Amino acid sequence: MKHDQLASPDRITRRKLSDQVFDRLREMIAGGELPPGAPMPSERDLMERFGVGRPAVREALQHMHTMGLITISHGERSRVNELSAGSVLARVDDVARMLLSSEPEQLEHLKQARRMFECGLVRVAAENATAQDVRDLRELVGEQRARIGDAEAFVTADMAFHSRIAQISANPILVATSQAMLRWLLQYHGVLLHWSGKEKVTLQEHDQIVDLIAARDADGAVAAMQAHLDRSNPLYRHANAAH
Repeated sequence: MKHDQLASPDRITRRKLSDQVFDRLREMIAGGELPPGAPMPSERDLMERFGVGRPAVREALQHMHTMGLITISHGERSRVNELSAGSVLARVDDVARMLLSSEPEQLEHLKQARRMFECGLVRVAAENATAQDVRDLRELVGEQRARIGDAEAFVTADMAFHSRIAQISANPILVATSQAMLRWLLQYHGVLLHWSGKEKVTLQEHDQIVDLIAARDADGAVAAMQAHLDRSNPLYRHANAAH
């Protein structure tokens, strides 16, 4: 066996200086040395602290900006961003839309995932909803009813209704994931056309779901949500799908 084959598992890879600077800065943020909203040290300070040149610092800062860890503003000091489940998922919106557009089968996967997700959320809602939660849901259905005739506004109101159900969980990761799935589905603009004539059915189903949540009928709410999504899911389709 050749020597390089023996040595390959232990070979030391020389890492770029900018990657090492990035790791150090990320540790400073994670450790609280640079809390959310705090200004980043100047490029000169970072160069002196880490003993590297300006190109390595700038590349590391740009990488952090691309990842959403900091915001770079021309003429001002860069600042550390406050991270949340919503801000993290929003960062993958464009990539998710590209994936869904380039691979049609992924849309079916998304609809299946949303069905499972929403049914879990509505069960939690039926078990935990307060009187205020129920009032908010009824108000949102009323607002959606007032949007009949404006397809885009109607679908936006629909998203608000489903997002409000997710909020009853009081789990920011569940809420952010629910909102992300709804955003990704909304890219299928054909849905705006296919909703025409189905608004009243949608509103009846939403009314029923709210009634079951108010009655704390978790099994009934899940069954109603399943039926609602099974009917509406086919409305989301690729532009080149057969009609």
